[in-house]
Amino acid sequence: MSNTDNVLKTSLDENINLFNSIFKDDETLIIRYVENRRNPKIRMCFLYIDGMVDNKIINQDMIKPVEEYAYDFMPNGILDKTAKSVVTSGSVNRTNNMEEILESLLYGSTILIADGENEALILETKGWKTRSIVEPKSEKVLRGPREGFVESIMMNISMVRRRIKTPDLKFNFLTLGTRTKTKVCICYLESLVNKNVLDELNRRLNSFEIDGVLDANYISEMISDAPYSPVKTIGSTEKPDVVAAKLLEGRIAMFVDGTPMVLTCPCLFIENFQSDEDYYINYYFSSIGRFIRISAFFISIMTPAIYVAVTTFHQEFLPTKLLLSISAARQGVPFPTVFETLLLLVVFEILREAGARMPQSIGQTLSIVGVLVLGQAAVEAKIVSAPIIIVVAITGLTGIMVPRIKGLDIIVRFGLLVVVSIAGLYGFLFAMLGLLIHLYNLNSFGVPILDGMRLGPQNNKDTFMRAPWWHMKNRPQGLTSNIKRESVGKIK
Repeated sequence: MSNTDNVLKTSLDENINLFNSIFKDDETLIIRYVENRRNPKIRMCFLYIDGMVDNKIINQDMIKPVEEYAYDFMPNGILDKTAKSVVTSGSVNRTNNMEEILESLLYGSTILIADGENEALILETKGWKTRSIVEPKSEKVLRGPREGFVESIMMNISMVRRRIKTPDLKFNFLTLGTRTKTKVCICYLESLVNKNVLDELNRRLNSFEIDGVLDANYISEMISDAPYSPVKTIGSTEKPDVVAAKLLEGRIAMFVDGTPMVLTCPCLFIENFQSDEDYYINYYFSSIGRFIRISAFFISIMTPAIYVAVTTFHQEFLPTKLLLSISAARQGVPFPTVFETLLLLVVFEILREAGARMPQSIGQTLSIVGVLVLGQAAVEAKIVSAPIIIVVAITGLTGIMVPRIKGLDIIVRFGLLVVVSIAGLYGFLFAMLGLLIHLYNLNSFGVPILDGMRLGPQNNKDTFMRAPWWHMKNRPQGLTSNIKRESVGKIK
């Protein structure tokens, strides 16, 4: 589109020809000419995209009133009169900028142009179908809110707004994707947000160009502090109550149109082990559950490596009876311990991935039957030993307990296996030290991801355990300059 076509003309026919040339070979553009019955000299035209609008609103609240309204012939005031007295749209904007008009048209608005006017009215008529609000499959809880986000950005924003009823809650919109023109909303509490984090986020969002944004992960990878690290530095959730809780701690939420996933930052490593259900049950039980999840993560990544290291290089660490039992079970197995461990772990990941991609009823059956049948058959055929079946089963079960960290545990688990197959427990210790150093050096928008795990009683009231609400008087350090909570205290 040339510079001369960036604005509308006063001729209705020229404007219609312009839209026809822009939407050439696109039959979804609907052009509806309208003539006022009482004054045929007034010619107008409605333009909208079929399937993106509510036809009932257009017919009853726009076309019919325009046809029947008693206009005085005002060549330069038709749109003003129409906007103020005729159409009943909830949102009416007036502009002559073609880029703004096209963006609104493609996002479900209806455009009204009139002969003799070089501007257009942008009328709110969005009406596409959206998915019903259901509980997210990846974040199921036994107790607490069960609402989940959907693919509509405005509906997602309303679910958060309903939980935080204060004008301090701010929403800033921008558009990403040169072709998709995806709407993105940055949400934060003005009195709690860390201004440095907010400025850095805006800088990163405005510093890259991308052809299209179809999911929140497109943005997450582009603005991540460590794009080559398996450790995520940007949080994500599908639940509005989780987003509300993070906003109340000073974090920033990013809504992306077309996806139910909402990004949050800064992200701390301890968030991977926190569940929203922790805050809806007694703090004793939530602390026990969190300790189990943290323990499960370390068991998941360390068990196969320790088993291979001890049985291959450090048999002296095992009791004699246990060592003899493992040796007897390995009689006839042609593969070394590290190979059979890698083989079974790969098979387990294949079964888990297949179970996740198949229909729910078939997937559960495949996972259970597949593990039982393949495991038993492999032991009887002397391809693998029985102890390694137990090790892989423990590894798989504990890995499932921390779904938010899936991916990192797999990479670390296989990495440790490779290291211990070469250097035994010495390699294991150096690898774990390297992982700790890597985590220590990672930041999320200037905030260390291990920031929530500082030593000290006040810093650990919502990390490895969850203290009672009346003891959690401070927000996490580094996330906000307003650390003190306003209204925490038990009833006397």
